[in-house]
Amino acid sequence: MAYTIDLSGKVAVVTGGSGVLGAAMCRGLAQAGATVVVLGTTDEKTAALAEEIKAAGGKAIGFAANVVDRAAVESAANRVMNEFGRVDILVNCAGGNNQAAVTSPTKTFFDIPEEAVQAVFDLNYLGTFLPSQIFGKAMVEQDAGVIINISSMSAYQPITRVPVYSGSKAAISNLTQWLAVYFAQEYSANIRVNAIAPGFFVTNQNRRMLIDEATGDLTERGNKIITHTPMDRFGEPDELIGTLLYLVSDGARFVTGTVIPVDGGFMAYKGV
Repeated sequence: MAYTIDLSGKVAVVTGGSGVLGAAMCRGLAQAGATVVVLGTTDEKTAALAEEIKAAGGKAIGFAANVVDRAAVESAANRVMNEFGRVDILVNCAGGNNQAAVTSPTKTFFDIPEEAVQAVFDLNYLGTFLPSQIFGKAMVEQDAGVIINISSMSAYQPITRVPVYSGSKAAISNLTQWLAVYFAQEYSANIRVNAIAPGFFVTNQNRRMLIDEATGDLTERGNKIITHTPMDRFGEPDELIGTLLYLVSDGARFVTGTVIPVDGGFMAYKGV
């Protein structure tokens, strides 16, 4: 049986949708025919991306929603249901790190404050948990839906300097598997949950860590990453789209509980 990825008539909600990776996913979903709901930190950024998508012939709306605030996520879900009557796809792309939770030559593990740990876990884990709870209810009621979470290379093996981020992303991979089993066994095999684990992509959050702002050259850390990436480069945001569209399509209707790396071979290479 041949498959084409046509998401016409589907409603896709993307948290963190105005970020570098989230925006690429929003554009890809819209190009495949989905109506995209861009959720992000500000109305201005999300609305601007929605207008860009519409100008390119797609369908989209955008507005702010704080993914660690239950009331805000519930309000967003109510708005989506009132306007479209359903939610077929949820992409939990909101996430990130906090500089206070990063070790360095001048800041040790023992210097990381509790509030920084909480902030990173809230943004990554709770920011995935709450939307999955709230939008997942609509999927249960309509007996269909796909949730895509965003894990990380650091979920498989901790990456130096980022102990809290690594732990929170490992928790997302674990939650992905748990939710996949839970929805299939307790409600419907038509509700699937998977995750994508990006390798190293340059975003606004990690740019200075990877690329020297003054020279444009790789930093020491950036060079280490490229040296351990067989494809010898960072990923481009649109290189996540193919995996995303596969996972939300009918071609993956027997795929749930997986975490798929998109990493240029980083995870496969041990340096020798």
